[in-house]
Order: sequence, then C-alpha cells, then structure tokens
Amino acid sequence: MMENVSGVTLFTLSGLNFTLEQRIVLFLLTLLWYLLILLGNSFLILIIVMDKTLHEPMYIFLCNLCISALYGTVGFYPKFLLDLLSSHVISYAGCMLQGFVIHSSTCSDFSILALMAYDRYVAICRPLVYHSFMTKRRVSIFVLFSWILPLYCMFMNTATLLGVRLCGSHINRVYCVNWMIVTLACSPPKANSAVGYFNILFYFGHFVFIIWSYIYLIRTCISSKEDRVKFMQTCLPHLISLITFTITVLLDLLYMRFGPLGLSPDLYNFMAIDFLLIPPIVNPLIYGFKLTKVRNKILKVICVKHEFSH
Repeated sequence: MMENVSGVTLFTLSGLNFTLEQRIVLFLLTLLWYLLILLGNSFLILIIVMDKTLHEPMYIFLCNLCISALYGTVGFYPKFLLDLLSSHVISYAGCMLQGFVIHSSTCSDFSILALMAYDRYVAICRPLVYHSFMTKRRVSIFVLFSWILPLYCMFMNTATLLGVRLCGSHINRVYCVNWMIVTLACSPPKANSAVGYFNILFYFGHFVFIIWSYIYLIRTCISSKEDRVKFMQTCLPHLISLITFTITVLLDLLYMRFGPLGLSPDLYNFMAIDFLLIPPIVNPLIYGFKLTKVRNKILKVICVKHEFSH
C-alpha cells in the first residue's frame, strides 16, 4: 500500500544513470540537436511564409507541421537540458503543463498529417475540383480545427486529473505525461479513462482516414505515369514522415502502457522520447530536399548568401 501524498507539489522524474562527464557530453549533444530542430523548422517556415508561390494548401499544411514541431519540442528540451545538469524534479503545475504541451502537439501532428493526406488525395484523384474545393477559406478552417481539436482533447484529458488524490510522487520517465499521473492516483478517475479512450478512438479514426486516402492514391497512380511522378514528388515525403511519426509514437505508447519489459532503462528512456527526437529533424530534411519548389527556394537562398559573402 502506497502512502497517500495527495498534497504533493513536486514530482521526481527518472534520472539518467550517467556520470557527470557523460551528462555534460549528453547535454552538449542534446543542445546541438535542439538547435538543429529550431533552425531547420524555423527556416522552412520562413521560406513558406515569405515566398508567395508557396502559399498553396500543401505548403501551408507543411508550415503548420513545422510550427507543431517547435511547439512540442519547447515543452521537452529546455526542461530536459536543465535536468541533465541538476535535480530531476518538476512542480505539479509544471508537470501538467508539460504533458499538455507535448501530447497536444503530437495530436496536432496527426491532424495535420491527415490533412496533408487528404490534400494529396484531392490533388491526384480529383484534380478537376482541387482548386474549387481547396480554397483559402476552407484551408484556413482545416488548419484552425487541426489546432483547436487537439488542444481541446488534451485540455479535457488534463482537466479530469485536477484535484485527484495521489499515492506517489515519482514519475518513471524523463518527462511528464498525464497517463503517468493516473498511475500515481489512489483511485484512477473514471472520467480520465473515458476521455482517454475517446481520444484514442478519435485519432485512430485519423489513421484509418489516412490509410483510406493512400489506398485511393496508390490505385490512381498505378494506372498513370504522370500521377506516379506526382506521387513520388509530393506523397513520398508525406508517407515517410507519416511512417516515422507513427512508429515513434507507437514506441512511446508501448512504453507507457507496458513499462520496461526486461530492457535497459536507457533504452526505454529513448523509446519515450524518440518521437521528440526523430520526426522534428527528419521532416524539414525530407520536405526540404524532396519537394521541388521548397528545394529550389532553399538553393536560391543559399546561392544569394554565397554571392554576398564574396
């Protein structure tokens, strides 16, 4: 029986079992990785915002995917970098906020990826109605809901934990998530389970929709060489991004639900944060190199800078 510590104001997080020298090296590597995420995503956002030829639905959705990456990583990296050089503690309010930011960002990623799949479906499978359907107004509404719905879903999930009596204060991972707070509750709130299952079903629906879109895309592209070229140029980066994102999120879900199954704590710590490490850096690279318009704009900017330097 765990001691009732429902008046807890601080949580302790799982530390990394490294020496001070190893922590310093990891701090520098993590800081470098975070700076690359910030620079890569910010650069892509600036290019899309400043170039009017990129003000098309696909690039607008891509811009929001980069914004979501910046939003989610700011909820993790500053705190993680601090923890590498100090104690692994976080306030109750800070824990709730961190869980909200990280997972609302993840849900927003899923919503935006679903929009990108739908955009490619309409562009390739229904090209005659694409411009009349994907209007600026409709795209704006899609983007708005891709942010409002995840924020609302995660807010409701977080709200169900307010005032819950806790029987522990140690969170067995390197950052906070709502599910770990639920495991510390003396009696897990039924409302949280209901909201949690609703959110899972809601975003599983996103996944089914994306699969449905790609079934039609692949069927259409098989019969046309022109459509196959379009698929390779615009759909392949999205598909790589989607697969990377899905695998990393599934690893995190497996970690949360089943815990360490005989594997080392360091491996499980990596499984818990891989969706914050890999997709935010992979997406700008994939889209920057694969999408012709974005690649040409990047090369133009680099060439201009090179000329000025000489």
